[in-house]
Amino acid sequence: MPNWTVSIDRFPTAGTFTIARGSRSEAVVVVATVTEGSCVGRGEATPYKRYNETVEGVAAAILAANAPLDREAVRRTLPPGAARNAIDCALIDFEAKRSGMRAHALLGLDMPVSLTTAYTLSLATADEMAAKARAHADKPLLKVKLGGPDDIDRLRAIRSARPDARLIVDANEGWSPGVFPAMMQASAELRVELIEQPVPAGQD
Repeated sequence: MPNWTVSIDRFPTAGTFTIARGSRSEAVVVVATVTEGSCVGRGEATPYKRYNETVEGVAAAILAANAPLDREAVRRTLPPGAARNAIDCALIDFEAKRSGMRAHALLGLDMPVSLTTAYTLSLATADEMAAKARAHADKPLLKVKLGGPDDIDRLRAIRSARPDARLIVDANEGWSPGVFPAMMQASAELRVELIEQPVPAGQD
């Protein structure tokens, strides 16, 4: 029988990280570990308060699941969320090690290749965000956290500081439907390529 254990890891962030819904100074990760004989698989997930998840609740859900070594069964019995994600990743790691296959091959995927990832600019004043954008001139893709009354000023300052950068925006549900048209127009003018979670859930 597989044995499941849970641990909680905390990693301090490089300064306070702020989005429209609040600020944090550490990242908290719940790690699920499954062991059977000499084979060990590990998976992790970040609980999200926005979706009514807590670190303690996710850890308890992982232990309560006492999941079998069957990813399909886990998907059928556990709701989507951090606990299922951690268990699923642990089972992928476990099966890859037990079979001697790489995880991507186990999942029927091509060998991973290097991709450009977005560097996130935490929500702050326009000047502070522009300075952060300039300080990371080596980052070609910036993810801009927005969600306040001065968002157009923030975007203009960042674009002025980094005319070369690709920009994507994440408002974390911080825009009202009333300000959405103006934000869309400004985003188009400033060459924003993508907007994530612009308005509160249910107000699409």
